[in-house]
Amino acid sequence: MESSFIFTNWLFLVMFVVVANCQADVNHQYCIIGAGPSGLQVGYFLQRAERSYVIIEKDSVAGSFFQRYPRHRKLVSINKRHTGLTNKEFNFRHDWNSLISDDESLMMRHYSKDYFPSADSYVVYLQDFAERLGLNIHYNSEIVSVAREKDGSIGKGETFLLKERNGTSYHCKVVIVSTGMWVPNIPEGFRGIEHAEGYESMSIDPKDFEGQSVLIIGRGNSGFETASNIVGSTAFIHMTSRSRIRLAFQTHYVGDLRAINNELIDTYQLKSLDGLFESELGLKNQAIVKEGNKLQLVLNPDFLDLDSDMLEKLPDNLGFRSSYDRIIRCMGFKFDFSIFTSSAQPDPSPVGDYDKYPNIQCNYESSSVPNMFFAGVVTHSLDYRKSAGGFIHGFRYTAQALFRHLEWRYHGLAWPSISLAPADLASHFVKRMNEASGIYQMFGILADVAVLGEDDMIEYLEEVPIASLHMLKDMTGHDGKRLIILNMQYGQNYSGPGKDVLSEDRAIGDASSADKSNFLHPVLYYYKEPIKDLFLEDIPKTDIYHHVVEDFVTDWTARRAHIIPVRRFIEAIFDSDLRCFPSELCFQYALTYGNSLPLCCQDYFSNGGQTIGVAELTANMPESVSIQ
Repeated sequence: MESSFIFTNWLFLVMFVVVANCQADVNHQYCIIGAGPSGLQVGYFLQRAERSYVIIEKDSVAGSFFQRYPRHRKLVSINKRHTGLTNKEFNFRHDWNSLISDDESLMMRHYSKDYFPSADSYVVYLQDFAERLGLNIHYNSEIVSVAREKDGSIGKGETFLLKERNGTSYHCKVVIVSTGMWVPNIPEGFRGIEHAEGYESMSIDPKDFEGQSVLIIGRGNSGFETASNIVGSTAFIHMTSRSRIRLAFQTHYVGDLRAINNELIDTYQLKSLDGLFESELGLKNQAIVKEGNKLQLVLNPDFLDLDSDMLEKLPDNLGFRSSYDRIIRCMGFKFDFSIFTSSAQPDPSPVGDYDKYPNIQCNYESSSVPNMFFAGVVTHSLDYRKSAGGFIHGFRYTAQALFRHLEWRYHGLAWPSISLAPADLASHFVKRMNEASGIYQMFGILADVAVLGEDDMIEYLEEVPIASLHMLKDMTGHDGKRLIILNMQYGQNYSGPGKDVLSEDRAIGDASSADKSNFLHPVLYYYKEPIKDLFLEDIPKTDIYHHVVEDFVTDWTARRAHIIPVRRFIEAIFDSDLRCFPSELCFQYALTYGNSLPLCCQDYFSNGGQTIGVAELTANMPESVSIQ
């Protein structure tokens, strides 16, 4: 009896050790860190392709960032439920929250009727996205270390070792970092910043600010969102930053201040005690000083060392002379570099504030760590203040571009494409400029690419990073010397802080002046030679391009204003008439012009078109047509 008991306990111990070892060593080709929107989006694409992957999430739910942020619970990403059309691709232009999937029920319009949904409803949406699609997510698994190791257990060569706080080790060939930006930006060298409350931990109950004077450092959406929440309770609110306010409707950058949050501009301009001011001095040249229960912002810490006589000589009407009951820091977030060991440490990007973003290449790969890729808001360094790559409606498409690149690089599957004849290209361009969402949201960053072959047949690729055109073969698996790209863009001098975007002459309607269009509109660029240089600041230069005139309702289907100019641009490239004619007219043109035939007629005869008699020909012709 005793020996049976010992054997049973020994067997249980062995089974426990086996299970523990299985849990402690997990192998996949792809490890995705973070189950936020971008992690889920990449995971969906990998699962649909039946790749070996795992999403590792530190919290118990997907999209846990939205359980806390934005603090006041209203998103600024629009949820336009009705557009008057049923075209899903077009409707995605105006749905800034849904992720890409084949499940029609996983659209944000089914989760909220609000134009600006609550963050709580978005958490429910993301969790449903993960569960309904059966994504492989390991919850409650916080990665504390990312390192590179050689001769790992997945094939040959270098792999990554990811260690989870509870002991599990993940081995993978490719790491995709989609952790988002969640580390509060607390500037070093800002004296007295410890006296300020952080956006991440402040009270969101307006009653706690009753009758108080408040200074908010930072004038982005989080700062103004905070001001709007408490403006009805405070004595006054002042806001400061180092540069002027950037309004999204002026800059056409959705990360700038949205109209839904700009109430304090009204109260400032109407002189109702609230105020906004700029400090040209850097943060290191400011200080917060606490005197009793009051706080004061000193814009030049050298003032603190002045004696009383010198202080008396300073102006006594400085705008920042007020003292405050509370100072709130709303200075955004930055990337968490702390989990990476020296062997897998990504370099910080020079874009924005130093160490805000990791430095990445145009294929979303780390500039310093091979086989480490990034997805989501952390890729925004590639289009910072230019496009929507830091936001869901933008990075769902850059995540898709990343997946397509991975398919080519690691599995030999070229970027999806369709084959077109020259005569079909103009109509396909018109179709895409009227409904494509990826190039519409990621204007100036993603573009459709028509690769022209030696036989003039075309391979058409959708939503390719413009910055990768110099390495098209490596990025997509497609090679071509001649390219036509379809890009969406605003007028060159239309966007920017302080621009008068409501001037009477803000819009152009004349197709002959299409290059002066200000609003978002399609532009076609033709490259007759391979693109050899990397362009990060602008689109690659070419002298052959065509602007499609802007349209009030973004409907580029007007025959004379939109379609015919596009067709003629394509015809000039192919040096051929690309109009389509019935076989009867093709025969007439053959009799009249010999070999100088429209392209569709050439195709007709080359594909077996037969010579027919005049009587038969005239019997099938419209009355208005004559062969005389």
